[in-house]
Amino acid sequence: MATIACQSSSSMPLSFLTPRLCLQNTPRRSIKSISKPRPNRFNRSPNLPLLGSTTAAALERKRLTTPMRTGALGTKKGMTAMYDPDGRRFPCTVVQMDRVQVVAHKTRERNGYFAVQVGSGWKHPSNVTRPLLGHFAEHKVSPKRHLVEFKVKDESGLLGIGEIIGASWFQEGQYVDARANSRGMGFAGGMKRHGFSGQPASHGTSLTHRAMGSAGQSQGGGSRVYPGKKMPGRMGGHQVTTQNVKVVKVDNDKGLVVLHGSIPGPDGCWVKLSDAIKKPWPDIPTSVLGAQSALDPVNSLAS
Repeated sequence: MATIACQSSSSMPLSFLTPRLCLQNTPRRSIKSISKPRPNRFNRSPNLPLLGSTTAAALERKRLTTPMRTGALGTKKGMTAMYDPDGRRFPCTVVQMDRVQVVAHKTRERNGYFAVQVGSGWKHPSNVTRPLLGHFAEHKVSPKRHLVEFKVKDESGLLGIGEIIGASWFQEGQYVDARANSRGMGFAGGMKRHGFSGQPASHGTSLTHRAMGSAGQSQGGGSRVYPGKKMPGRMGGHQVTTQNVKVVKVDNDKGLVVLHGSIPGPDGCWVKLSDAIKKPWPDIPTSVLGAQSALDPVNSLAS
């Protein structure tokens, strides 16, 4: 009898080895919400669109704010004044373009985006590194002192390599964005650099009238100074963009572009000029030859 009991018990599988049954346990009593479900910020639902994290999606998002044509480089010569037809005097800035030439292209197939590399000025070959000399020699362009890249919308904005961009690239009455490095002012305090009001002028303040004051908490804030705290330091010397600057006058023979108002940077600095992105695109041809032909009737009337 003992042997029979052992055989029967060994033939039955153990309870923890049997697979569990997946039973749907639905509660009998439940409260149904009458409000709509909250939107899920994670892409877990089949109804949500796919995340646009690719390079092509990023270029598509920037399509409306990417200029259709390239910009140009110029030297800030200084400021002067002009008069409008009503006799009112207004300030203006003179920018001169010196041997601005297309050096290279960047395409979406090779680099992931469309851009035009523009060079300006001239540099002696003995002062140029060999990799850059090979870059200029490959495209049959003389060594340039400055190289700048301007993104364009598509391949229609790619100018031919070696084409010269003159002052006629811009038209009187259009708006441009001017970018340049601001004038360096050295080490400045908090009042000059960030506009702090300073300490009281009296009532016990001793030798700290222009001091910054407290830089952080002792308790509750980690007993530290937060990153990005406005403090004294180097002021100026970084790129500043002035948008929607109107072109007052263009002199193609002398390479001068006169802009309304002031632009960043000291006299003699290099300025990047491009079509304003917050204004309608100008009705100007995207090629150098087209721009020159558009100005021929104007030049004939002026002469």
